[in-house]
Amino acid sequence: ESAAEELMPRLLPVQDCDLSEDFDPTVPPRTPQEYLKRVQIEAAKCPDVVVAQIDPKKLKKKQTANISLSGCQPAPEGYSPTLKWQQQQVAHFSAIRQSVNKHRNHWKAQHLDSNVAIPRVEDEEGWKRFCLGEKSYLDTAVEVSRDEDQGIDYVQIGFPPLLSIVSRMNQATVTSVLEYLTNWLAEKEFTPELGRWLYALLACLEKPLLPEAHSLIRQLARRCSEVRVME
Repeated sequence: ESAAEELMPRLLPVQDCDLSEDFDPTVPPRTPQEYLKRVQIEAAKCPDVVVAQIDPKKLKKKQTANISLSGCQPAPEGYSPTLKWQQQQVAHFSAIRQSVNKHRNHWKAQHLDSNVAIPRVEDEEGWKRFCLGEKSYLDTAVEVSRDEDQGIDYVQIGFPPLLSIVSRMNQATVTSVLEYLTNWLAEKEFTPELGRWLYALLACLEKPLLPEAHSLIRQLARRCSEVRVME
């Protein structure tokens, strides 16, 4: 006989008996039959539907996931974007993030030019030179060559955040470089090259965000608000 068939005769007396007969909740069950009887009696006392007691006052509070951006300065008059514009930018950014994640492996496999030397993750100064170029890093006026035979001197003006480059960066590298460039923005003026890299790095962040990524986004938002006020 199977274990279930062997157990059935033992259950039948429990099902047929009076559930409240000789039941003392203070006495621990001594046999399997007494244990099953106790379970049945306690289950019979439970209501069919259980309603949670919720404080109505708590329902009035806005239940959202919030990343505090305290310290951000309000936009000057005429600089505040419309809600429609903000929604369009968020939708566009979301589409770019999804596209980057979807095609990351494809772009990662693309060949890099021989002059592209990606710095080590811990090389902060090397990443600043790589992203922004020697011209911005040294704050000097450099004549950029645009001769068709030589091509553009990206060492001087900085390498753009090509998909073939950013797709090779893991999350630790993305977060580190975002920190380096956020620190740069805290001390230097905003430039188009810096803006392109900040946007690309934010698009490469994967969810769920690491705590340090949350902190960097708040720090970047505060600095951007300061730059907007000074414009």
